[in-house]
Amino acid sequence: MNITEGFWVFGYGSLVWQPGFDFSERQIARMDGFSRSFCMWSVHHRGTVEDPGLVLALDAAEDAYCDGVAFFVPPETAQATIDYLRERELISSAYLEEVHPITLRDGRGVDCVAYVVDRSHEQYCGGMALEKQAQVIASAVGGRGPNTEYLYNTAEGLAKIGLQDPDLDWLADRVRTLSA
Repeated sequence: MNITEGFWVFGYGSLVWQPGFDFSERQIARMDGFSRSFCMWSVHHRGTVEDPGLVLALDAAEDAYCDGVAFFVPPETAQATIDYLRERELISSAYLEEVHPITLRDGRGVDCVAYVVDRSHEQYCGGMALEKQAQVIASAVGGRGPNTEYLYNTAEGLAKIGLQDPDLDWLADRVRTLSA
């Protein structure tokens, strides 16, 4: 992908509610072949090495899809934005920066930069039961704050743009109960 012409980036978690970069277009989009999942231990942003939290990742799954937000980064800010995204998303090498096709809500198909989980990385924890995820999220805190904040902001960010994620909604309700 030649970023000097601008590029699309796919957000499915914190990028939905806190992109942290300038963009010239924003659209709801779908990526096939991946699901949004709390399948990565967070030892920096939402947990510590001693008490890891959980963060979302795109986890490859046949017949799956993930609805999220695609942002178009214009050429004039492309290099600074990709540098920012790499610093933010590749902090522990648990994510892989890949280019994947997505379908924008307006019907266009475009290629985008996406950060997907590396299943061979030690932070990968796919297949964890939702109840266990809730227990971890309810107590973990990292450099960017409580794991609960990440969960609540992501669930609210998706709801604000009309996207539903039943697992995320269940987790938010359960974590609120555990944290009460």
